[in-house]
Amino acid sequence: MTTGYHRPRAAHHHSGPAAEGNSHAAKQSAVIDLADSDLAESYELPGGELPPDELALEILAEQLDEFTCGSCFLVRHRSQLAREKNGLKYCRDCEG
Repeated sequence: MTTGYHRPRAAHHHSGPAAEGNSHAAKQSAVIDLADSDLAESYELPGGELPPDELALEILAEQLDEFTCGSCFLVRHRSQLAREKNGLKYCRDCEG
């Protein structure tokens, strides 16, 4: 029977000579300390914050000499066009 990782596992009791020799078996449990995860969120790593001007990005529409590959969905220059099938264009990298 399979058990997901999010569910606690039931302790299996073995019978036989090996189990009889180990009469002091201890039950193990996992405890998650949520305070540790809250504490980790308060750490600031160097270079973690970007100034607003570095977040600016100019988005351009597909140009007349470009196409979007029907396989990898990357915008490529028309010189990378390998084939066109059913209205979709495919680049050389995907066809190679």
